[in-house]
Amino acid sequence: MADHAVPQEIIRALEILGLTLPVTSDALDRAKRVQLYNWNPARCANLTNNPKAYMQSYKTAEEMTKLIEASHALLSAVLVPDDESER
Repeated sequence: MADHAVPQEIIRALEILGLTLPVTSDALDRAKRVQLYNWNPARCANLTNNPKAYMQSYKTAEEMTKLIEASHALLSAVLVPDDESER
């Protein structure tokens, strides 16, 4: 294993947002917006007319939204330099 190995949490967060290293704050914010649009609960759930499938899709999208927000927060805290976030 390399001395500068990336922790699993960061790798998972990058996968959720569809990013690769290195990450800029602009790329991070854009990836968050794109994923939140793709996983909008109302948008995902409206792809079906079946009430059971609707609720299942809605809950899945809600969970993904939480994961996207958590991934963005983690990557913002860990990967984006402090001087860049003050702009």
